[in-house]
Amino acid sequence: MSITVKDVAKKAGVATSTVSRVINDHASISEETKKKVRKVMKDLGYVPNVTARNLGKQIASAIGIILPPLDSKERLGNPFYLETIEAVNEEASTYQMSVAVASAPDFETLLENVKRMHLQKQVDGFILTYSDNHDPVIAYLFDNKIPFTLIGQPYQNESEIVFVDNDNQLLGKQATEYLIARGHSNILFATNTTRENLYFERYFGYQKALMMANLTTHTAVKFETPEDYVAFEDILEDTKATALVVIDDLFAMRIMQLAQIYGKKIPDDLSLISFNNSIFSTLVHPYITSLDIDVARLGKMATQKLIEQINQHITDGIKVIVPHQLIQRETVLDLTKLS
Repeated sequence: MSITVKDVAKKAGVATSTVSRVINDHASISEETKKKVRKVMKDLGYVPNVTARNLGKQIASAIGIILPPLDSKERLGNPFYLETIEAVNEEASTYQMSVAVASAPDFETLLENVKRMHLQKQVDGFILTYSDNHDPVIAYLFDNKIPFTLIGQPYQNESEIVFVDNDNQLLGKQATEYLIARGHSNILFATNTTRENLYFERYFGYQKALMMANLTTHTAVKFETPEDYVAFEDILEDTKATALVVIDDLFAMRIMQLAQIYGKKIPDDLSLISFNNSIFSTLVHPYITSLDIDVARLGKMATQKLIEQINQHITDGIKVIVPHQLIQRETVLDLTKLS
């Protein structure tokens, strides 16, 4: 026998109309009641008739996740995007919403995919998983007043775009301070992306920490061409750097391999700290010291903020900051203990 709204209402101790309002995420129902009813629905295995509901409300009951152009092996293999999709999917399911993914090798194709999803009413809104300063997608969403949440910090219209992010400048500052506290005074910042806002913010944080400690800042070491990888050996030799702040864990693994090719042992000759605390941080030894950005919470909060917009609820904040945590492992040598 199939489970009905009446069964859910009886089990939850509420009226059937309350269950219906919870299914439609009505603003008149408290969050406490919503959580209780949704738990009963899950326990009983109740699945609302989404098709019938959508016909009446002219909605798709789906969220679109927009990935950045997958134009490199690093982006294709970056676990951040898979972890974000998983977190969004899990949170969306509590609202009886499904998830669709928009991806492409370049911005032009990506924009066409997003336009098609919107015009064909395949989704009710979008979550962008990146912030790029040359992104036509965010301009399209903003100009057409399409509900969306950004994971990251926007380059424009910060007071009007709902976004969820870490404090990336603080992340860069604390990563650098961690190295300074362990006796490192000649520190480089390495990145394979220069268009995303998180690069600018983390690099600013790196600069701030060094300036506050009256230490020399260096131009970011950018890896965008094959020649950049070759030049890295000379940069290490010229700067005599003892430590690196690297943009994320996946690229940190690449840097570790490159440094070892050039005869640098991690962490004895070159210490390294990174961000994300992804699966890559513990795939090979030495394990990477990393700042955990709590991807699951980023995805969850982004989903909640998008659904508030879809349901035309007043959001309790344009900017939502998700806290981070330092995970100490094996890639930073404490020079203060050697003196």
